[in-house]
Amino acid sequence: MRVSGSDLRLLQVFESVVRNNGFAAAEHELNIGQSTISNHMTALEERLGFVLCQRGRGGFRLTEKGRAVYEASRRLGKALEDFSSDVASVRGELKGELRVGILDAIADDPRNLLPQALAAYGRIAPEVKITLVQERPLDLQQKVADGQYHCAIGSFQKRIDGLDHEWLYDEWHGCYCGRGHPLFDPPGEVTVEALGEAAFVHRGYWRDEDAFRHVAWRVAATVFQIEPQLLLIRSGRYIGYLPHHYAARLEAAGELRALLPDLLTHSCPFELITPSRGRHSDISAAFAQTVRQVWQVG
Repeated sequence: MRVSGSDLRLLQVFESVVRNNGFAAAEHELNIGQSTISNHMTALEERLGFVLCQRGRGGFRLTEKGRAVYEASRRLGKALEDFSSDVASVRGELKGELRVGILDAIADDPRNLLPQALAAYGRIAPEVKITLVQERPLDLQQKVADGQYHCAIGSFQKRIDGLDHEWLYDEWHGCYCGRGHPLFDPPGEVTVEALGEAAFVHRGYWRDEDAFRHVAWRVAATVFQIEPQLLLIRSGRYIGYLPHHYAARLEAAGELRALLPDLLTHSCPFELITPSRGRHSDISAAFAQTVRQVWQVG
């Protein structure tokens, strides 16, 4: 299939339908009627030669081929945006979109200098549109590797091929319980044995040796982001690891307690990851250099 300008318009309509989970919601985003959307979808399916989605009384649902086309369409859109950025770079301009991935629960960490990096980058590339997206570590790695994001900043304990890692800083974690938990105000000293009997909320993307180094935890819940982990800990039913900077305010307010802080503490290295293959666009290379300068690394 040789993609034409009219095909790009059909793909834009298709992406909007998927994002909005149906024709009705996409109508407001696209500012066209449902009948026109339906005609565009039919035209795209005829162009491709297969059905993209099921629609009707049972609701909207992508087919397997529709899901594959949606992902391919998104990659095409990013490639076109990068092409526009490259052309602007040829003219000596930094224009286009910079797509950066981050982890959750980092905004209040004084070691995280991303706000300063964004401010410095804005001074040298004021016309670049920045898209900042929060994802799980493995999702960030995969999307940087396949070009959906130009780079990402986070802690990546399970590495994948095709990425370069540059250390920026360390984030320190400790084990906490919430008010109402039996270990929050125990009758005696907190012991490793008592911790092993408590319900533990585990972060699913951590290596076991990080979380289970000192205690054989009884894992009773698993999360993949820090905010749901905090909610479970604050319920008074679970204990678990949190970044110290993230827990500090609630600990000072008497809502959290650090458990065996001298023993149960460890660091997570935060890194800048970029694709190791292919040419980096000027806007992404300039951002990576800005990050290095702000953190004074490299």
